[in-house]
Amino acid sequence: MLKQHLQFKLSQKLSPQQIQLMKLIQLPTQAFEQRLKQELEENPALETGKDEADSIEDEYDDIYDNDTEKIEAEDINIDEYLSDDEVPDYRTQANNYSADDDEKSIPYAAGTSFHQYLMTQLNTVYLDDQDWSIAEFLIGSVDESGYIRRPIADIMDDLAFTQNIFTEEKDILKVLNLVQDLDPPGVAARSLEECLIIQLSRKEQTPEIELASLILEKSFDQFTKKHYKKLIQKHNITEEELKGAISEIEKLNPKPGGSYAGNTRIIEHIVPDFSIKIADGELELTLNGRNAPELHVSRQYNNMLEGYKNSKTKSQSQKDTVFFIKQKLDAAKWFIDAIKQRQQTLFITMSAIMNYQEEYFLTGDERKLRPMILKDIADTIGMDVSTVSRVANSKYVDTPYGTKLIKEYFSESMKNEQGEDVSTKEIKKILETVIGEEEKRKPLTDDKLAAILKEKGYPIARRTVAKYREQLNIPVARLRKQI
Repeated sequence: MLKQHLQFKLSQKLSPQQIQLMKLIQLPTQAFEQRLKQELEENPALETGKDEADSIEDEYDDIYDNDTEKIEAEDINIDEYLSDDEVPDYRTQANNYSADDDEKSIPYAAGTSFHQYLMTQLNTVYLDDQDWSIAEFLIGSVDESGYIRRPIADIMDDLAFTQNIFTEEKDILKVLNLVQDLDPPGVAARSLEECLIIQLSRKEQTPEIELASLILEKSFDQFTKKHYKKLIQKHNITEEELKGAISEIEKLNPKPGGSYAGNTRIIEHIVPDFSIKIADGELELTLNGRNAPELHVSRQYNNMLEGYKNSKTKSQSQKDTVFFIKQKLDAAKWFIDAIKQRQQTLFITMSAIMNYQEEYFLTGDERKLRPMILKDIADTIGMDVSTVSRVANSKYVDTPYGTKLIKEYFSESMKNEQGEDVSTKEIKKILETVIGEEEKRKPLTDDKLAAILKEKGYPIARRTVAKYREQLNIPVARLRKQI
């Protein structure tokens, strides 16, 4: 039996210009400058500066006539352009400018790599050809933290298949011991336990060092779990002796590879997109000047279009040329308008956030942060939630209390005992303060923390306390214990 039915599907479609505008709004300062540079390189009808900008644009509008075919943008499904899975290029790039300063080129430091540093030391050790190849392979297996994470059996197989070296595990271990004698101490260890023990073995063997080595070799699991009473009983030592041993262990480096100065690391310098200052008790918001470039359409391109208009004969080649010119002028004029709209959107959005959190920005007290979600700001400024999200998720603001990602000011709310809405950030701040003031010998469990918060007027469950504690990167009570 044949059945017929109608199916309606509602889909939002945006023009290419609207999509490009949203992407421009999403860009932080440095990425925006890169996008601007790209547009200037690709479109000769777009120029920097403000000379004659207004008059040129007015003339361009006057030249606009039926002789030049207007370019209409077809509607495009937004899902094809703004997928949630899409990761814009700017997210993988560093923000490397300070506000309104000239761009500076920072050279990379020259030097040997960590592996080259190890190989240089290996040159001072006498080894036969096979052991040298094994040592070289082991050094190549050291990761950036300074560890060899792969099982010896796997290394033995790789040596056979890739280097044509057939050996046994005991021979590899013999060479490994030699590699572990290289600097920095603890390099080429296969575990944290082995890394720390190697470092202790390189120190002067005092009673504290010897006890620390014994604890790591015989009671590593109990040590990591801070079962101090069991350690005292097992090793028949006093609490002071245990403190001395733990003090020596805490001086060790758990990531020996990270301490090598030759490691090349990229330090990301955050560029504030906004700045908030307090003047005479009032908040002042400014947008980074790099987001407001002076642009105008090209006088030369404008004259070429005017010349076509005044021409008495219009050949096909002239029409093709002017069609190209007009495309570039259209694109330049749109880009200028889009940048102005971007500036306005950024400023209006951040201004609403600043006013919403006025008490916080005046005091810097995180307990004064009001519960705020994207919809609160979107409703205030009459824009879409997605627009506010694009501003909040990628922009930084410089405040008297530091430079922060704007989205950090957004938080959900909960009711306190008085029925008032309070920010979850306020609760986290109080939780962090309570844990910071706890007795370190007897740290507070999540149940006790929940009880204390309830006494302070914040009735939240133990599991919620655990969630907030984890979000603050604070370990459980057992791991916070000190002696």
